[in-house]
Amino acid sequence: MNRDSQNPLLRAVVRVTGVRPEEAATVLLSAAYFFLVLSAYYVLRPIRDAMGVAGGPENLKWLFTATAVVMLLLHPVFAAAVARWTRRRFVTVTYRFFMACLVVFFLVLNATPVEGPATIWAGRSFFVWTSVFNLFVVSVFWSFMTDLYRERQSRRLFALIGVGGTMGAILGSTITAFLTGIFSTPALFWFSILLLEGAVGCVKGLDRRTRPLKRDGPADVPDAGEPGTDGAAGSRTGRDEAPKSGEKVIGGSPLDGIAQVLRSPYLLGICVFLLLFTIGSAFLYGMVARAVELAFPDDTLHPAVFARIDLSVNILTLLTQLFLTGRIVKRLGVGLTLALLPLLSMAGFLTLAVAPVFAVIVVFNVLRRAGNFAIAVPMREVLYTVLPRRDKYKAKNFNDTFVYRTGDLAGIWSFGKLGDAGLGMSALAWVMVPVAGLWVMVSVWLGRRQKVLAGGSSG
Repeated sequence: MNRDSQNPLLRAVVRVTGVRPEEAATVLLSAAYFFLVLSAYYVLRPIRDAMGVAGGPENLKWLFTATAVVMLLLHPVFAAAVARWTRRRFVTVTYRFFMACLVVFFLVLNATPVEGPATIWAGRSFFVWTSVFNLFVVSVFWSFMTDLYRERQSRRLFALIGVGGTMGAILGSTITAFLTGIFSTPALFWFSILLLEGAVGCVKGLDRRTRPLKRDGPADVPDAGEPGTDGAAGSRTGRDEAPKSGEKVIGGSPLDGIAQVLRSPYLLGICVFLLLFTIGSAFLYGMVARAVELAFPDDTLHPAVFARIDLSVNILTLLTQLFLTGRIVKRLGVGLTLALLPLLSMAGFLTLAVAPVFAVIVVFNVLRRAGNFAIAVPMREVLYTVLPRRDKYKAKNFNDTFVYRTGDLAGIWSFGKLGDAGLGMSALAWVMVPVAGLWVMVSVWLGRRQKVLAGGSSG
């Protein structure tokens, strides 16, 4: 504590961000962790998108189907690791497993010819793997954060921690946007490998710093079924205390997360929220993929095009996080803030229905994704801070992986079938307007329920 107070970097963080002095080192390390994770992913994302488009927009629905199946198969494996290992160990093993996979992809893609069936199937495998990788590593990160920070802290600090992730995403997008052509596509994988190893170092550092955070939130939440719980979260009567050590093994069955989601209305509400979000995202993703393919017939340009779109998203996200997110949450609360992205989606799909052109598609895509990262994601993670520790890892991972990709799957197949039926961009956009309207109502309900489970505290 004394060493931290003498550190000029930490003193600067306290002055600039307003975090409490005893929180500064942990918040900075959390932001660095997110920076490294999203840097690693955003190096890969444009490559994934280009490989997905290479097979044609019709190929996307099969890629999303394969991704959902892999998610369902992997969730019990992840939950078993959570049940048996300490937090530090299973997070480290998860990240290093994905690093090993990248080494394998590097070797495979270097060994395949530039064109041909082998390259096409390697690209499809990489698309599915990257989609799995993204949700698992980010889900693990946010599970760690909801375990580390209390509910009141999460409302103050998650958007700030998200700034680190956005800066990392900007770096990752920049690497691919400007180094494609200088390095081969497989060679870019090594940037992600090194960044993920840095994230592992942050995990170890954070695990050593779990006890100092103690001023701002309720005591640990008892598991469902304990006195004072409603099956989703525990009572809020305890005084503030330090987070429990991550050395405690969570235990339980690999299927606990699925079972708890099915019996908790609150967790089911989060499922519906994610499904409505991902269905809309899949529709918009299909529109963007189709628009890019038509606007840029030369598919060698696609990685740079997607990387520049990602870069625009992340710059806008950063500006929103720095200047707007905190003020919005303080003024509107969790529920209304959570409803902002659905409202933006309604407006965007309405605009797209009237003017289904390339510029509108790209601008709406950038605004929606930036709104998700800057505002919706931090609020969605706040929803989990009122849950037992078991649910922060097992139930949350099931929602963040299988449920998330199931929404993608439903969206991309619906998009494909409606397109086959002759619906153009305008008609497809009209289909999404009532979906976004339902999403608004679910967001408001979740915000109200979260407030009840948090003890009605306003922070």
